[in-house]
Amino acid sequence: MSESTDAAAAADQTDPAGRIAAGYAFTGPALDLGALLWDGACLPDRQIRIPLSMLNRHGLVAGATGTGKTKTLQLIAEQLSANGVPVFLADIKGDVSGITAPGTPGARIDERARDVAQSWEPTGYPGEFYSLGGIGPGIPVRSTVTAFGPVLMSKVLQLNQTQEQSLGLIFHYADTKGLELIDLKDLRAVVAFLVSDQGKAELKGIGGLSTVTAGVILRALTAFETQGATEFFGEPEFDTSELLRTAADGRGVVSVLELPAVQDKPQLFSTFLMWLLADLYNDLPEVGDLDKPKLVFFFDEAHLLFSGASKAFLQSVTQTVRLIRSKGVGVFFVTQTPKDVPADVLAQLGNRVQHALRAFTPDDAKALKATVKTFPHSAYDLEELLTGLGTGEAVVTVLSENGAPTPVAATRLRAPQSLMGPIAAADLEQAVKASLLWSRYAEPVDRESAYEKISAEQAAAEAQAEAAAAAAEAEKQARAAEKGAGRATGRGAPKADPSLAEQVVGSGLFRSLARSIGTQLGREISRSLFGTARRRR
Repeated sequence: MSESTDAAAAADQTDPAGRIAAGYAFTGPALDLGALLWDGACLPDRQIRIPLSMLNRHGLVAGATGTGKTKTLQLIAEQLSANGVPVFLADIKGDVSGITAPGTPGARIDERARDVAQSWEPTGYPGEFYSLGGIGPGIPVRSTVTAFGPVLMSKVLQLNQTQEQSLGLIFHYADTKGLELIDLKDLRAVVAFLVSDQGKAELKGIGGLSTVTAGVILRALTAFETQGATEFFGEPEFDTSELLRTAADGRGVVSVLELPAVQDKPQLFSTFLMWLLADLYNDLPEVGDLDKPKLVFFFDEAHLLFSGASKAFLQSVTQTVRLIRSKGVGVFFVTQTPKDVPADVLAQLGNRVQHALRAFTPDDAKALKATVKTFPHSAYDLEELLTGLGTGEAVVTVLSENGAPTPVAATRLRAPQSLMGPIAAADLEQAVKASLLWSRYAEPVDRESAYEKISAEQAAAEAQAEAAAAAAEAEKQARAAEKGAGRATGRGAPKADPSLAEQVVGSGLFRSLARSIGTQLGREISRSLFGTARRRR
């Protein structure tokens, strides 16, 4: 071993903080997270950073409630925007809208800035505000049912694996028959048709879909509509390329999806976020590794996405996360503990910011031990460290510029330069209405699709049945009149009694049945229009 190597090894033993900091001394552009914490002290000259080129290797921001996760993603989003990278944020609680407004100076901000050697200046960043289907403030984001697809739809309808496969057959049937599935009433119309008397023959021909399963799907759709979900599906469909824009000054646009108005529909908004990501994956070209990502997507409350998910859904999520890196998109999952994210997905997350965890219960203690095992070997006692971190402090490990994990670093994080809280409701509404995208997406469009086509076919069938019944009745009356006239004159040969088929066709029961068949589906479909989930006009 050379003298220089011996000296380096000795330095590692005497200055472990220096060895950790050396792992974050990158040569290319990087985001500044904060200053190293070691032995109870904050070391402002030992900076902890993330290489900009590694942001498409995905990440995890985790920690107990109130430990500063939201401020961390705000800090990262600001610096991405400043580097020309567009950002998507899901604003679950309504406190991220402040990223577009300059922050408010104060004593606590000044103290934090001194601790971490930050040159803090109040700064707002270019942003757009969106909402799911126009519920709450924001530019409406909608998807067609076809684009959403059967796997994601099964997730929000809480179907089991067999029912999910059956829903896939229904989508396939609609596609082969040219029945566009744009909104929920289109899907409901197709399912209702397949369980009606007219559609049972079609039902048997699409892969063994049972009437019972179709009925379960229909009831799940009805319940889904009564929860107010009708607004999320329809046209104009949101073009996810809108999330890739930069402002005139070259900074990345921060797209904030406002979700407070739909907090009571966690399965829906978490699955809708997955649709946005999957749609981006389908549309973007392969680009390989870039100097900086095209977009970084923050997936807040990530545990909601995976709760109760089917095997097919988890496989789709895992594949999307694994492959979207090569499209230039980075994904950060934000949740309370790493165990909220399936192991196959967690394995794809190269960058980690772990805030404090609590160990008040046996389950908490078990989660703490599991979290510690997910980190590389560390110079810290991580079990003790993770329960003692303060608000705005975290344990960090990221991928270096050559793709290797950096040493685990306890870090006091920088303060965001934008407003750490929501902007005023009036300012938010003004920003939404002033957007160039408002006129493009604000008003819903209801063009002809499966519902209208099936309704028209049923109306035609009803009219044809009525006409046939009327013709049979007229013929019967004519024969009766002719027979009566012949008897009156004593001439006319006796007519044969009408056949059994003629008797049935001419009966009032037949006419009633024909009308019932023609209108049964209409009643079934129309029920969705008069419930609590009526479409916006």
